[in-house]
Amino acid sequence: MYPDDVKYTPQHEWARPHGETVRIGITAYAQEALGDIVYASLPAVGTDVTAGASIGELESTKTWSDVYAPVSGRIVAVNDALDAQPELLNSDPYGDGWIAEVEPAEAGGLDQLLDAEQYRQLVETER
Repeated sequence: MYPDDVKYTPQHEWARPHGETVRIGITAYAQEALGDIVYASLPAVGTDVTAGASIGELESTKTWSDVYAPVSGRIVAVNDALDAQPELLNSDPYGDGWIAEVEPAEAGGLDQLLDAEQYRQLVETER
């Protein structure tokens, strides 16, 4: 349920190295909590982001939620497929449901994030 090849935030985002960038999205736990996602407000390409700051919003049939940057840097790509198919965030949160790619401001930004086992423990305490 929580892939070992990504890092996690306590706010339920994931970050995966993707070449020179970091691809980010929401976790399976987050999409389950949100329910059916019907709209994604994505950051603009070229936006500078700070780790922990909001970079967009997701709206579901139940509620809305901010999406937070797991690392600091610059947005270099967004998943335009989410405009027409926001449900990809539910059906494939670690694959086609990615949100954005960030060019990290510094090396080692992922080192402060949770690994899969630490994230599993966090989720267990929240359930």
